[in-house]
Amino acid sequence: MSSIATLRNFLDSLEEGVLFLDAERRVLDMNRAAAITIGRNEAEIINHFCPTLFAGTRCASACEARGHCSLTPERHEGGKVQNVVIKGANGREVPVRMWAMLLPPNDGGLHCAIILRDRSREVELEAAVRNRWQLGDLVGRSPVMQALYHQVWRAAASDATVLITGESGVGKELVARALHDNAARSKGPYLTVHCAALPENLLESELFGHAKGAFSGASAARTGRFEAASGGTLLLDEIGEIPPATQVKLLRVLQEREVVRIGENVVRKVDVRVVAATNRDLAAMVQRGEFREDLYYRLCVLPLHVAPLRERREDISLLATRLLGNLGERYKRPDLRLSSAAMLALESFSWPGNVRQLFNALEYAIVQSDGPVILPRHLPREVGQEVPHTAQRNHDQAEAPPPAAPLTHYYRSKATPTEEHAEIQRVLAEAGGNRAEAARRLGMSRTTLWKRLREGA
Repeated sequence: MSSIATLRNFLDSLEEGVLFLDAERRVLDMNRAAAITIGRNEAEIINHFCPTLFAGTRCASACEARGHCSLTPERHEGGKVQNVVIKGANGREVPVRMWAMLLPPNDGGLHCAIILRDRSREVELEAAVRNRWQLGDLVGRSPVMQALYHQVWRAAASDATVLITGESGVGKELVARALHDNAARSKGPYLTVHCAALPENLLESELFGHAKGAFSGASAARTGRFEAASGGTLLLDEIGEIPPATQVKLLRVLQEREVVRIGENVVRKVDVRVVAATNRDLAAMVQRGEFREDLYYRLCVLPLHVAPLRERREDISLLATRLLGNLGERYKRPDLRLSSAAMLALESFSWPGNVRQLFNALEYAIVQSDGPVILPRHLPREVGQEVPHTAQRNHDQAEAPPPAAPLTHYYRSKATPTEEHAEIQRVLAEAGGNRAEAARRLGMSRTTLWKRLREGA
C-alpha cells in the first residue's frame, strides 16, 4: 500500500472531521468524518469556499472580516477553538467544536487544516447535567442544594404557605420563582411585595387595596396584591419587617382567605398561594415579642432554607460560570472566561454577601479586564487576596501553613543575612510567589521584602 493510501486510510479512521484548505480558503480535500459532520457529500464540499459551508456562524463572519481563516493562530499566539452550530443540507443542526492548524509548505497547495469535532453527545450530556444541577434559575450540585430542589418539588405539589429563610443574597426570590413555576398555579400571576420598602400605610394599601377616598391621595379604588395574585402566587419578601398592626391583618387573610380593602366593609375572597421570605430569625423575633407567634406558625407551614455560599463552595464554579455568561452577554463580551487562579480565588473566599456579592465581584472584574481571561488581579481586592492562604486548605484538604514569625524574631535570634534570605525565600515559595502575601506572613512591608531580596541576591 502506498504512503498516500495509508495516509488516506488513517484520515478516514479519525472521529474528527478534517478539511484541507488552500490560501484562498477553498476546500481541497477532506476525510469521511468531515462529510458526515457537515451533512453534505464530497461534491458539495470539495472546491467550495469554506465560509459558505459555515454560513451564519461567528467563525464565518470573522473569516470574511479578516480575509483569512480566523482560526489559524497568528505568530506567538496559541490555538483558537470555537463552538458553532452548523446546518447541513439535510436540515440537521450539529453542534461542532472547530480549530485549525497551519501546514508546512507543500506541493499540493495545502495551506491549513480545519478540524471538526461533533459535540452532539457532549451537548446532550451537558443538558442532562444542567437539568440535574439546575432548577429554574437556581444552580447548585452540592448536597444541600440537591436537597433543596427535592423540597421545592414537594412543596410545589401543595398549596400550603411556604416560608423561605436564608441570609441576604442567597437567592430566596429564585426559590420562590422556582416554586411557582413548578406548581399547578404556574399559569397564574406571580407577584412580589417587598415589605421593607414601604411605610405601614402604603404597605397595607399595596397588600389589601383601598377604596376611592379612603385616605388623602386615594383618588381611585385600588386592587391589592392579594386580589391581583388570585389564581397564582404572592411572594411577601422581607416578611420580618412587617409592622405589628399589619401582622394582625395579614394573619386574618391567611386564616380566612379573604381581604377587606382599606375604607371598605366588603369582604372579598382570594385564592392565592402565599410564599414568605426573610433573612431574619423569626423564631427569635417571636421570643422577643417582635413578631406574632400565631402569624409565624401560619407562615411556616412548609419551611425552606437556602444555605449560604460558604457552606456550598462546590457550587461556586457553576454559579460563577453561569453569572459570567450572563454578564458577558450584557457587556457584549461572549468569550469571557475565568483563569484557574481566579476561579480558585472565588472558591476560597467566604462570600458574606453570598450570590449577590459574587455577581458584583464578577461585574467588577469584567470592567477591570481588557482581554477574554479574568485573572485574580481583576477581582475585587478582598477576593483576590484570599488565594494564597486558603487555596491549600480548600483544594488539598490540608491546613494552610501558619504565618511565619516576623523578622524581628530572627534578629533576636541573631540570624545571619544568609539565614534571613533563606527564610524569606521559603515563605515566598509557600505564598506561591505572591510578594504581598509573603510580606504579610513575615510581618514586613512589600518594599522591605523587595530590598531584602535584592540584598541577598
